[in-house]
Parts: sequence; structure tokens; C-alpha cells
Amino acid sequence: MRILVVDDDPLAGAMTSAVLEEDGHEVVFVENGIEATEAVSDDDQLGMIVSDMNMPLVSGIDLFQTLREQGCALPFILLTGDDPAPLLAEEPKLDGCLMKDAMLEENLPAMIKKLT
Repeated sequence: MRILVVDDDPLAGAMTSAVLEEDGHEVVFVENGIEATEAVSDDDQLGMIVSDMNMPLVSGIDLFQTLREQGCALPFILLTGDDPAPLLAEEPKLDGCLMKDAMLEENLPAMIKKLT
């Protein structure tokens, strides 16, 4: 699957991309929500979005809400350094929310399999 990864931290984005590529996915990486919105508009081959939560200008939840308002129904997984429960409570329509921790290498592919 072709997955859009959105993260303002190039190192974190590279790590997320590596996990996804190791799981057999093709990754498109962008560094902010504005680029993400453009990528979704320009690339009809995307099958999913994996976004960091805490980014300047547009947060991961703001990106999710904007894309849904624009009619984008791609599965959306939010990654956070914080407890995911409050974020899921704030935006229950998220397809998934995972903590960026040592378990991401196992948890992210498992969540993708669950959503597809």
C-alpha cells in the first residue's frame, strides 16, 4: 500500500517510513500538514495517512479534520509522544492513535493490518 507519512521531525519521519517500508509499503513523506493536503489532492494512489500529532502550523488532529471536511476518507493513524487516550476522546473518528515508543515497530504494522 502507498502510505503518506506526515512528520515535521525528519528523523522521526524516517523511522516511521522505515517501519512501513519494512512491512512492504511504499511511503510518501512530507513535513507538514499543508504539504500533506497537497499530496492527498495530487496522489490518487494513497491508501492511508500516518501523521504525527504535534507539528507547527497544523496539528495532526487539525489535519485529520481538514481532510475529512474536504471529503478525504483515507484511513488516518495519528502518532503521538503522549497518551493516545485523550486524543481519541477528542477526535473519536480517528481510525487509530498510537504512541511513538519502542513498540511502534510492532504496533504500527498491526494497526495497519487491522484497518485493511
